[in-house]
Amino acid sequence: MPPRHYWINTSGCQMNERDSETIAAICEGLGMRACASAEQADVAILNTCAVREKPVQKVYSKLGELARLKRARPEMLIVVAGCVAQIAGDELCRRHADLLVGPRCYDQLEEALVSLQERRDGCVSLRDGKRPMGEGLPVRRASRLTAFVNVNYGCNNFCAYCIVPYARGPEQSRQPEAILAEIEGAVAEGCREVTLLGQNVNSYGHDLERDLDFPTLLEMVDAVEGVDRVRFTTSHPKDLTDRLIEAMAHLPSVCEHLHLPMQAGADGVLEAMGRGYTYEHFRSLVERAREAVPRLAVTTDVMVGFPGESEQEFEETLRAFEELQFDQAFMFKYNDRPGTRAEKIEPKVPEAEKQRRLVKLVALQNDIGREKNRRSLGESFEVLVEEPDHRSPGHVRGRTRTNKLMIFPGGPELIGQLLTVRAEEAYLWGFIGRR
Repeated sequence: MPPRHYWINTSGCQMNERDSETIAAICEGLGMRACASAEQADVAILNTCAVREKPVQKVYSKLGELARLKRARPEMLIVVAGCVAQIAGDELCRRHADLLVGPRCYDQLEEALVSLQERRDGCVSLRDGKRPMGEGLPVRRASRLTAFVNVNYGCNNFCAYCIVPYARGPEQSRQPEAILAEIEGAVAEGCREVTLLGQNVNSYGHDLERDLDFPTLLEMVDAVEGVDRVRFTTSHPKDLTDRLIEAMAHLPSVCEHLHLPMQAGADGVLEAMGRGYTYEHFRSLVERAREAVPRLAVTTDVMVGFPGESEQEFEETLRAFEELQFDQAFMFKYNDRPGTRAEKIEPKVPEAEKQRRLVKLVALQNDIGREKNRRSLGESFEVLVEEPDHRSPGHVRGRTRTNKLMIFPGGPELIGQLLTVRAEEAYLWGFIGRR
């Protein structure tokens, strides 16, 4: 009997979320339906993240759970997709995966699933990290209102700590016609907000045989009829240009939100990381962007405890947070990723010290984030209503253009609308408001 139900567990970044939408569409094209748990699944899929050690260990833990289910139901297929599938193939096969699919091989997934229904002969591995990405793959979007759209794949930066270039391969820009066609299709299905995705969207177009860069692509996307909002992530600071800041300032659909990973506030650490910019350059980018775009929200990524980071250098990161006043930050402890340059850099910062630094930085940023939101009380924001707020009966929730969560009274008839909402209560996560 062919598989009837599939289950996908997704971890990691928005690109993984977008990949899962393609995986889901491929499964449904084979006649399968989504189910709520692995226990119900004929095909169980882990779409994985390898950027830090913790999500990798979670993959192994979940794979152990799936292997126990498979002992009771030998016909069950276990699929591991994404970045861990690309970099840890032998270990995943040893842990009873039936099929591995790297991020560049989703165009081979349908054929592999069909073949495995007929014959299983060990672990099948689809993991060519340098092959060109295919176009025209199906998509089953998780939301009818918002859409993730890839503009480029892979990364050429090879920061000292990062496994992504090894897991997702070299940069490849999509042709603008393919990007625009995907966006037009999403709009036709009811989408109002598009997020353009890439490991570094700012490098878009450098590998195309035409004069095209990311600000020009933004202009093309802004011109698509029916697109009310455009977001993008991630921007590498070394490639953020004045032309991009100008595009953000003048294109009506482009939201007032810039995610710009700083990673550290000390020049010595930035150099050891191979980031390609100084803190002063980063600070100047934030200042220019805020000057050009009123009400701009700036968010960032920061890592503490990079090998060799001194207490003084950590204090420089704290001072950078105090100076730049980020709206939100994703903050992490460094951990070694096998095969990266940083794995060999000494001395390592002790685990207890990394934890102390992280706790201190998180506390500082939480204070900054709360205070920034408090200063916005009484202001009105445009909100795209996305869904009922399940914790507050009679309320709905959505995002402001600055990517802050807004919860306010209303019913499901408001879903899909762009409304003006006044912020009346401020929290770390956003606002409670009223129309």
